[in-house]
Amino acid sequence: MMADAFHPPPSAADSGHGPDGAGFLRAHEAWKGNNVFVLQGRLIFGPDARSLLLTLLLIIGPVAVFCIFVARKLIHDFQHHLGILIMVIVLVLTLSVLIFLLLVSARDPGIVPRSTHPPDEISQNEGHDSRIKEVMINGIPVKVKYCGTCMLFRPPRSSHCSTCNNCVERFDHHCPWVGQCIGLRNYRFFLMFVFSATLLCLYIFSFCWVYIARIMDDKHVSVWRALIKSPASIVLIIYCFLSVWFVGGLTVFHLYLISTNQTTYENFRYRYDGQDNPFNKGVLGNFKEVLFSPIPPSRNNFRAKIPKEPQFPSRRMNGGFAGQNGSLKEFVNVDREIYINYRTEHGGGSISESERVSKVNLPYEPQISHLMEDGIMTSRTSEALASTETEMNPTGDSAKEDSINSSGHSTNVRITDGGFENDRALIVLHRNFEG
Repeated sequence: MMADAFHPPPSAADSGHGPDGAGFLRAHEAWKGNNVFVLQGRLIFGPDARSLLLTLLLIIGPVAVFCIFVARKLIHDFQHHLGILIMVIVLVLTLSVLIFLLLVSARDPGIVPRSTHPPDEISQNEGHDSRIKEVMINGIPVKVKYCGTCMLFRPPRSSHCSTCNNCVERFDHHCPWVGQCIGLRNYRFFLMFVFSATLLCLYIFSFCWVYIARIMDDKHVSVWRALIKSPASIVLIIYCFLSVWFVGGLTVFHLYLISTNQTTYENFRYRYDGQDNPFNKGVLGNFKEVLFSPIPPSRNNFRAKIPKEPQFPSRRMNGGFAGQNGSLKEFVNVDREIYINYRTEHGGGSISESERVSKVNLPYEPQISHLMEDGIMTSRTSEALASTETEMNPTGDSAKEDSINSSGHSTNVRITDGGFENDRALIVLHRNFEG
């Protein structure tokens, strides 16, 4: 009887299995990283994908100015229609930059699939030493670390990107200009992107000076007067001069990294200073590996159909709700936030049970009682409850005494008007339900 009161039978809509039997969803819809998916998981971007708009503007804008105010006027200045090639080449270079930009930003950079549970050695041993292992690569020991978020030991050269919230193979860096991590599967395209952008800057810079020289010859004026007659050329020359130091510098730096078989992350952390690099295959071997070796397929199928996780109606626990991941901390935070917001909006007073039910709908996980019994979250919970009652109930709103225990006999449990209760009350209620 008590079970029915606390846990109504799930409906078809709640379980995700309606009349049409649709109990599945795409993998990208349940993805736990911070990525943004487009075209039903066919394209994957980083969470800062909006920065691509600025990058596109910085590429297309100068090219448009060059085509309108410089290249168009040079078309008829060369014999045998060679002037047309000026326009064609700049458009080809621009198109190549945009294609490489898309290949960098819209593909899986080498995300390591998450594990559903920690490995046995982590579960059985909570010490710090258990989170670091050594593997031998080309006769040199390499340390691999355990990732608590992805619940796995990262492959060598992998790292967890805090922006995307994923572990990435051969992690190089997270690039805000492309809004994506740079890793095993898109590093080659990143190099081609900065290299082609460097060529585009040099090309525009050079032909702006060619146009200035034409003005000087035709008008018989000095370089300064020629520059004044073409303000667009002045802007493009300055812009390309500054940009080429950035993208050109990146190109040179990454060519150095490839020659030594390092990543940006490894280089900045001085990982191989004073010791051998186990991945170094010589200059030619390193360039062959990065630029010409086959790109491995993605380890994630973002369009795969996976079964929906069962969704149960929220289990009422003396006015409170258990957290979705079984965490008592989540339960307290959600319940506390609703209580504080309600009283702030309404100038004090008790929040009704119907209001609480309408504002929270979190599935219940049975691990909550074990967390409390083991003392994992008890102290935090008690502090949060005490803090809330002190903040929001300074004058001492009405509280009542309830009598509940595992055998149905009375034991005093304080229940505030906001629905907060102490840890023992939650354990007792949970045991009553399970019994």
